[in-house]
Amino acid sequence: MNKSQIIVILTVFFLLEPCGHVWCSDRYTISMLPRYAPEEIIKRIKPLATYISKYANIRVDPVVSRDFDNYRSRLRRGDILIGYENPYIYTLVSNEHEVIAKAVKGQSGDKFRGIIITRSDSDIVDINDLKGKTISIVSKTSAGGFLSQQATLQKFGFDMNDMILTEALDNKQENVLLAVYYGDVDAGFIRESALHVADNYLASSQIKVIKRTEWLPNWALSVNKKIPANIKSLIRNAVLKLEEGNIVLKALKIKRFEKVQDSDYDVIRLTVGLPIPQR
Repeated sequence: MNKSQIIVILTVFFLLEPCGHVWCSDRYTISMLPRYAPEEIIKRIKPLATYISKYANIRVDPVVSRDFDNYRSRLRRGDILIGYENPYIYTLVSNEHEVIAKAVKGQSGDKFRGIIITRSDSDIVDINDLKGKTISIVSKTSAGGFLSQQATLQKFGFDMNDMILTEALDNKQENVLLAVYYGDVDAGFIRESALHVADNYLASSQIKVIKRTEWLPNWALSVNKKIPANIKSLIRNAVLKLEEGNIVLKALKIKRFEKVQDSDYDVIRLTVGLPIPQR
């Protein structure tokens, strides 16, 4: 076997062999919770990967996960070293990942909340009327389409078993709206900013909001805790210095990133019964 053949074989081996549970030298991976199609995910995170690569002088490769569970597992294993996820998923992986910045977007800035909706002609007028009713939710991992509502209802003494919960088709906000509109369910839980996402398919006047629910911290940009401290610092500084209107932020559809503490996400932990970390 000649030298060139050996080089080819070794090259193929290193391309196929996983990097282990942290990273391969200066090669890092970045991903986003797969709320959208893979093409959309790459479109959103590739500019951020390129920007961090140049700023921190490391290689950052964008990757895509097939679903929420796969994304969470890969964060925990170290297959994804830089993640961008909703607050609930972040709390589930916060033993392995630490938040370094929080997204700011829309009118509500660094926080968001859910709403509880019904048909405008429904006899449901407040949350006390929800007991025994069938409720469409985005999913039990959706912050704005379930956890915000859960936090509020718990404050009013509700047990989530007091209602019949059904997850929307494909876990889409618009499918909750359609289920409510067509009378398939009695009420629905969606993110406040999603109220008009289905206006092309239904008359928004036929939907009423009976409750705006708990504010939650916005999406987290997190990094694996085993990444060297100087790299964490470079990544944090890189994203915090981005100014509104930058192409990286436009791709992510946010205004900016801001400083954050892990304790900002304790409201999620309290809602779902996760332990509060010792700090």
